[in-house]
Amino acid sequence: KIIGMRKFNLVLFLFVFVVSCTTKKKEYESFGITIAADAAISHSQMWKDYKNLQPRDTLNAKFRATVIDVCKAKGCWMKLKLQDGTEAMVIFKDYGFFMPKDITGKEVIINGKAFVEEMTVNDQRHYAADGGKSQEEIAQIVSPKKTYGFEADGVLILK
Repeated sequence: KIIGMRKFNLVLFLFVFVVSCTTKKKEYESFGITIAADAAISHSQMWKDYKNLQPRDTLNAKFRATVIDVCKAKGCWMKLKLQDGTEAMVIFKDYGFFMPKDITGKEVIINGKAFVEEMTVNDQRHYAADGGKSQEEIAQIVSPKKTYGFEADGVLILK
């Protein structure tokens, strides 16, 4: 009876040990240069960093965020959720790579340069058209706006 209990306890201990040591590693699809997922800051921390930038300033950064829109024409840009309804417009270094067009709602990690700029009406309309906005929505764009941009040299998309 004691030997049977010891075997049971040993099996139970091994089972708990194996289960506790098994962690599911996140898998990513990689675009652009190879980057690691570690040391990426949150989208809310990136928002704080953006608020300290002036137009034409740049900041090297790697952050994690959710895709809220992507270019429907060829995946040549994406928009990421920051904080308080703000977004970062992401383009890809030298147009060297593009995103899949079906990644809205997915988590990404991007690496590159953050910047702030005043986006012209024409650029806003161009991106709105690429994003599939209606002619009425595009026509409502009538003034430049402060935007938060990012030129990514590497992107990871959570699978």
